[in-house]
Amino acid sequence: MEFDAVLLSRFQFAWVIAFHILLPAFTVGLSCFIATLELLWWISARDVYRRLSAFWLKIFAVSFGMGVVSGIVMPFQFGTNWSRFTDATSAVIGPLMGYEVLTAFFLEAAFLGVLLFGRKLVPQWAHVLAAVFVASGTVISSFWILAVNSWMQTPAGYKLLPDGRFEVTSFFDAIFTPSFPYRLGHTVSAFLVTAAFVILGVGALYLRQRRALEESRVMTKMALIFLVIMVPVQMVIGDMHGLNTLEHQPAKIAAMEGLWNTGSRVPANLFAIPDQANERNDFEISIPVLGSIYLTHDPNGTVRGLKDFPREDRPNVAVVFFAFRIMVGIALLMFALVLSGIVLFARGKLETSPRWLRCATYGMPLGFIAVLAGWTTTEAGRQPWTVYGLMRTSDSVTPSLTAGDVGLSWLLYVLAYIVIFGSGFILLRRLVRIGPADEHVDTDNDLLQPETRAARPLSAASASASGGAGAVKPVGPDDVVPPSRRS
Repeated sequence: MEFDAVLLSRFQFAWVIAFHILLPAFTVGLSCFIATLELLWWISARDVYRRLSAFWLKIFAVSFGMGVVSGIVMPFQFGTNWSRFTDATSAVIGPLMGYEVLTAFFLEAAFLGVLLFGRKLVPQWAHVLAAVFVASGTVISSFWILAVNSWMQTPAGYKLLPDGRFEVTSFFDAIFTPSFPYRLGHTVSAFLVTAAFVILGVGALYLRQRRALEESRVMTKMALIFLVIMVPVQMVIGDMHGLNTLEHQPAKIAAMEGLWNTGSRVPANLFAIPDQANERNDFEISIPVLGSIYLTHDPNGTVRGLKDFPREDRPNVAVVFFAFRIMVGIALLMFALVLSGIVLFARGKLETSPRWLRCATYGMPLGFIAVLAGWTTTEAGRQPWTVYGLMRTSDSVTPSLTAGDVGLSWLLYVLAYIVIFGSGFILLRRLVRIGPADEHVDTDNDLLQPETRAARPLSAASASASGGAGAVKPVGPDDVVPPSRRS
């Protein structure tokens, strides 16, 4: 393997986006959960929903701030590392990225301040609406980013000019490409599941510690009910996405399955060691016919093997093969954990099942790992193309770039991300250790008191965390309990 500018640029971009994708994988679902809590508090006036919303809002603020910082780097890389790709696709990708800023980012930026600091300053319905708008902004942002990615996977609505540039012939077709609906549904549902598993894990942690019992019971119940529905739905959408990929990117499917020869009634390789050089699997454990059944929904279905494609058009089989199995394996593990939790909950034994609570606590990272594995499957499976079938990765890199340039910048990115994500993780861990506030505050008296308000989202969360674990948390603007619902 030669570590040239192309390969190092791929590694650098993978490093940056792998860290960044962890944040929307969490904040999309968390913002929807916060909006749900705000609605439930408005409807029922139960203070537990207010306390949970205030607690998770601090965590959202930290995560959102980290996401913004880590996301800024990616557009710069299009210019510094991938200038040929940017020049060729700017007419398509530029407007779509602009739409994301105009719709999603402005929506989030406009209402996040109201959500963080406006609980005492606006009517309750306005605060609820701010939560809904922020959640909508995160989903809309995912819409546009996934539209860009889907166009790179299954390009449509374009005309290729003689100079190699892409010109849009239909923005509708460029946005709603053949793979877009499935990719959007599969990815957003994965984000929701990821956040729900974190919420479930935190609730299980508090149940184990016998603290914040009312809040932990609500978190655990809401997360379990959501997950027992959403995890199977996510799997079904993933199956539909697989059928679409088989139609439009058959080489990717062949790599995912470690399938070298075209045929019908193909087996499902549960495990294999792909040997790309010799076009075979050195060792495999397979189930006959099952591959055709779940890939084509027909036991006699035909699936194309990797030998049908030129060697230079094949992805790295081992990377795609194992990443796909990690994703599927984790999905099955998550479903087993959720199903067992629902059974225990129905029997009233959830709180007295320390093993399950411990598994749920340690299961918080599962969604993130599955998202990373799924992203690796999708992106590594698209190789050796940036625009599938039309523009090669080797033709997309900045021509003046050297391996030394990329290596140095990558090192700086590594150091910066260690600091950013390390600090953010420490702060998030401290917020979880402190837990939801349980003080009951008289609104009328509190409104008469002078207040110190943090000027930034991260500082608002940091102010809450500065007391350390077990400290009594000072009452802030998000900790006000209204005597009744405000109009």
